[in-house]
Amino acid sequence: MYRIQEGKDREKNILLIPAMLDAHFPLLQYAFYSKNYHPIILENEDNITDMGLRYVHNDMCYPSILCIGQMLSALQSGKYDLSRTRLLMPSAGDGCRGSNYTSLLRKALKNAGFPQVKVLSLNVKGVERENQMKLEPGMVWRALFGLFYGDMLMLLLQQVRPYEKVSGTAQACWKHWVRVLSEDLRTGRNLTLRSLKRNFLRIAEDFSKIERTGKTKQRIGIVGELYIKYCHLGNWDMVRFLEEEGCESYTNGLSWYTLYYIDSHLRDSRRLEKAGYRLVGAVLERLQKKMIQALRRFGFYSLEPFSILKEEAKGYVSYSTQTGDGWLIGAEAVGCIKHGCRKVAAVQPFGCLPNHVCGKGIYSSLCKRLPDGLIVSVDVDSSGSRLNVYNRVKMLLDFR
Repeated sequence: MYRIQEGKDREKNILLIPAMLDAHFPLLQYAFYSKNYHPIILENEDNITDMGLRYVHNDMCYPSILCIGQMLSALQSGKYDLSRTRLLMPSAGDGCRGSNYTSLLRKALKNAGFPQVKVLSLNVKGVERENQMKLEPGMVWRALFGLFYGDMLMLLLQQVRPYEKVSGTAQACWKHWVRVLSEDLRTGRNLTLRSLKRNFLRIAEDFSKIERTGKTKQRIGIVGELYIKYCHLGNWDMVRFLEEEGCESYTNGLSWYTLYYIDSHLRDSRRLEKAGYRLVGAVLERLQKKMIQALRRFGFYSLEPFSILKEEAKGYVSYSTQTGDGWLIGAEAVGCIKHGCRKVAAVQPFGCLPNHVCGKGIYSSLCKRLPDGLIVSVDVDSSGSRLNVYNRVKMLLDFR
């Protein structure tokens, strides 16, 4: 496994990655290291929307404007050697407009004066093979740990921080574990499945020891499009807003999306590949169940494991809607309502077809069939305002 020396820029290329996964990238970033790539998760936020709108049509979905704007701003900063800089753009490789981001980014680079900067595609569907980022076994293994540790820490932080007696205690615990786990991911030590399961318990126990007020607060589920759901740039700091309004938020883990993707996007693969993906899916779900067991052992909340979540959504969603986040959007909403999170904020980019069909198109039906639940749909767009978004969410909070 490649040994990472984070402070030294000794890899062949600099790999710029747009901010997408707030809770996961502090750990998941180590999965992108190899002798060829020195990854940098971009943190620049100022004026990235305006920058994106200069080079991307405003009818494109909001995540594309933000990602491309953030990358172009980074290149214009002068911080990076352009001769060895590469840009990474993930792609689901399906009918979602997100699969066109790489071509949009290349066009924007040319128009902005950076035609020499190469764009790499991160996908497992064989899209743009000549520009597909090559994954090594060590990178995939590190990604496995980054995925589940990111889920664990996100779920715990969101459930403890709103109730902590001493402000900042939960965040400090989160930072402590990020430091500990980052060291393991850098050095390659303790990256065994036994260590992963043991750490699930240790992390949950640590968070359970934080003194809490004991107050009862509304728990608001957040479902929707991947980028908008997991990135504060896309959802306009929705988690912070909910906590400031005296609520607890629940965002389901990325491992559920990973299993959904294997289940829905990769089942049409060749026979041998399909068998391999099924095996990977089975291993991931076993680990997910261990994570959920650790959470519940110490009194924390989680939706059901993926296969149960999918089964519980039967009859409420159509499994044939598999583009983008597809039926998972509705399934997570159903899971929240059925399991103690009756209010759901459904966030998506304005004009996102999968979310409008698989999300907005069924919310009224779900509320009629699950009368204890309430879903408010929230569109985020470059032409919108935080005030409008927050007001729609306030309707959800104020409804009794």
